[in-house]
Amino acid sequence: MTTIFLLLAQYGATAVVPLDIVARDYFPHLSAAKLLRKISLGEIRLPVVRIEGSNKSAKGVHVNDLADYIDARRTAAQKECDQLCT
Repeated sequence: MTTIFLLLAQYGATAVVPLDIVARDYFPHLSAAKLLRKISLGEIRLPVVRIEGSNKSAKGVHVNDLADYIDARRTAAQKECDQLCT
């Protein structure tokens, strides 16, 4: 099973997951505001979708981008594990 399908099952086939939910589920150590700040500073490479051009509009993460981020973190963890275990 791929990450994208798991996310679609988790979020009920929602294309864009609200940023506060992404923070709650995948970055529980960060508030939504801190997550957005880290993304804006380039510390976390996760594209944020703004539903409208306004800064006050709803912000979210597309499930494809979230799946790519999770998969990239998994790949990095596997590489680190391989280096430590060999």
